[in-house]
Amino acid sequence: MPICSNWLHLTPNKFHTHALLRPPISFTHRHVITPTRSRCFARAVTSESIMAAASNSVRVAAAQMTSVNDLAVNFATCSRLVKEAVSAGAKLLCLPEAFSYVGARDGDSVKIAEPLDGPIMQRYCSLARESSIWLSLGGFQEKGSDDEHLHNTHVVIDDTGNIRSTYRKIHLFDVDVPGGRVYKESSFTEAGKDIVAVDSPIGRLGLTVCYDLRFPEIYQQLRFQHDAQVLLVPSAFTKVTGEAHWEILLRARAIETQCYVIAAAQAGKNNDKRESYGDSIIIDPWGTVVGRLPDRLSTGIAVADIDLSLIDSVRAKMPIAKQRKPIEFWKSASL
Repeated sequence: MPICSNWLHLTPNKFHTHALLRPPISFTHRHVITPTRSRCFARAVTSESIMAAASNSVRVAAAQMTSVNDLAVNFATCSRLVKEAVSAGAKLLCLPEAFSYVGARDGDSVKIAEPLDGPIMQRYCSLARESSIWLSLGGFQEKGSDDEHLHNTHVVIDDTGNIRSTYRKIHLFDVDVPGGRVYKESSFTEAGKDIVAVDSPIGRLGLTVCYDLRFPEIYQQLRFQHDAQVLLVPSAFTKVTGEAHWEILLRARAIETQCYVIAAAQAGKNNDKRESYGDSIIIDPWGTVVGRLPDRLSTGIAVADIDLSLIDSVRAKMPIAKQRKPIEFWKSASL
């Protein structure tokens, strides 16, 4: 299936100088949308400005896939997506929650859960090393403290195949979805306790997983306490909740933290009981969607350029880090 990527499909505003300084990108078998010139930038573009903009940007990719209850099939899909990302020039590929396995029956995921040094994760480490690309593995079934539990673990692997960081999902999906089924993630998953950020070639990454998206406190901590620049939100949103809240929540997290947000998603029918919303998306710190797959149910990658100078520009023009009130202020404020 052809891979579709929207390269920096921007609405004109004063923070998008960086996009207008780059030439259009052309990929074989990809639908490319090039930036529209804003009337705010009538001045001439110099070769020096083009080089300055290029030096501050790095390409990323967000995958979209439909994982099933077959480790080998899912690995083959991930391998194909890695090749697509490398061909597109991406330095980091983000894979969605449950990228390696989605069980067909309750309890299946616990049965296949392994420690991080087990053969499943080691295959993905080898894939990163052989492809010379960083991987964000959005939600791995890491073996828990007993045979009845696992950790939903976000693993970041560098381009030499080494695990750089891990984050265990804090907020577990215990929800009665309106018009859908009842989910009880805590029945087989142990919640994490630590907020995690890690440095990478595309900036400082803040790690989260799926349902964390509904809890802005963790993103506030990642930005203001852990200096995150790019927030990763690998997910397997349900169709019902995705239709209602997916994009608006992601854009809100980007706007309120002034960070890029990369959200790789499960898409379509994983099995008879599970249908995921899809819509892998990349959002800039001004809240603009700069990359997404036009088909939210297809398997493929969305590609965009992370521009660290844009982060600095947005934060300088709207200095919320200096203006926000400390927790002590709110504790003492009268209600």
